[in-house]
Amino acid sequence: MVHIVREFEVSCAQDAAVAYLADFAHAVEWDPGTVSCVRNGDASGPVLPGATWTNTSKVLGRETQLQYELVTLEPDHVVLQGSNDTADSTDDIHVTALDGDRSTIRYAATITFKGVARFADPLMQLVFKKVADDTVRDMTAALTRVGTQRG
Repeated sequence: MVHIVREFEVSCAQDAAVAYLADFAHAVEWDPGTVSCVRNGDASGPVLPGATWTNTSKVLGRETQLQYELVTLEPDHVVLQGSNDTADSTDDIHVTALDGDRSTIRYAATITFKGVARFADPLMQLVFKKVADDTVRDMTAALTRVGTQRG
């Protein structure tokens, strides 16, 4: 299992950050491994728990697809869970309002590999530490854009 946690501040109000992060189609803007992320079903409908996306990611030069579902959507908390034959993934994101239009993001990613893929855990722990650092950079930039557009 790989478990990575990062906490950082962004220039974006809590409600705008939660709304943006809950729509996992935006992962192409903030997740450096995401190649594409397409909402299943009616993409124009509201983003609510139970909404699903097909996410294509590239890690170590290999593409993989996971089916993600929004399982938690609260004013300060978003949880997205993905799965395929080789891994289960959870993005657990807490957004805490700060003064003004700033927020603290606590991003926790957990990836549990299945079958023979679990033997790659030590290597993947190193890979995802780097990915997590890149995610902080990209998510900060994306949420800053959201905060600027709103303000």
